[in-house]
Amino acid sequence: MTAPIDPSALSPGQARALFRAGLRAPTAGWCRGWTQANLIAVPREHAYDLLLFAQRNPKPCPVLDVTEPGGTSASLFSGDLRTDLPGYVVYEDGEPVAEVGDATGHWRDDLVSFLIGCSFTFEAALLDAGVPVRHVEQGRNVPMYRTNRMCRRAGEFGGPLVVSMRPVPAARVADAVRITARYPSVHGAPVHVGDPVELGIDDLGRPDYGEPVDVHVDEVPVFWACGVTPQAAVAASRPKFAIGHAPGHMAITDARDSRYLVP
Repeated sequence: MTAPIDPSALSPGQARALFRAGLRAPTAGWCRGWTQANLIAVPREHAYDLLLFAQRNPKPCPVLDVTEPGGTSASLFSGDLRTDLPGYVVYEDGEPVAEVGDATGHWRDDLVSFLIGCSFTFEAALLDAGVPVRHVEQGRNVPMYRTNRMCRRAGEFGGPLVVSMRPVPAARVADAVRITARYPSVHGAPVHVGDPVELGIDDLGRPDYGEPVDVHVDEVPVFWACGVTPQAAVAASRPKFAIGHAPGHMAITDARDSRYLVP
């Protein structure tokens, strides 16, 4: 199955139907104006620690919604969390054991699902202001990197901050900071601008998740906190079981981007 010619024009329901039917694709640029979210689902016994981890690390883990144990939809997501994302990663003892387009066969009745804010939500605002979003331009998955900054531990969960990177013309960095700061519930302003080595990133061409993008000579790498951070915490902390979205393959919710815009 191929992606539609203009995925930005789709409604969330239309996009979810395509993913349910088997389409696999990164979702940057999809469903313009609709909020996207990261998914992390853990057994009920681990849910409090994960919620506390998110509360202690709100920049990478802004919680938009949480389901009841076993829930397969949420107030922000009327689809099926098991089937309506384009990709999932299944973890056992912190190790990724499967990457699937349908998580139904792995789902458990005790799973509590967290929808975490995603920086794709503010990309339309960047584009409207004329700030380039390179991974959308190049049709690639956004590059994401594990950093040398450790999150605050909570119970059994701890691990490194994960960031997404967008190259921004030096003259527009202040605009990018100003625009994204108005979306604090979807990561907000960048956590770092400039030299990636300060984050422990040795090579922008080798992201830990996603795909590399071109950085032009007049551009500065700008890094935002990323909602893949809970999956890095799962890998570091090794709970018995978890399911996350495939990085860059998000839950497209029924909430408008404007819901998370602050004056």
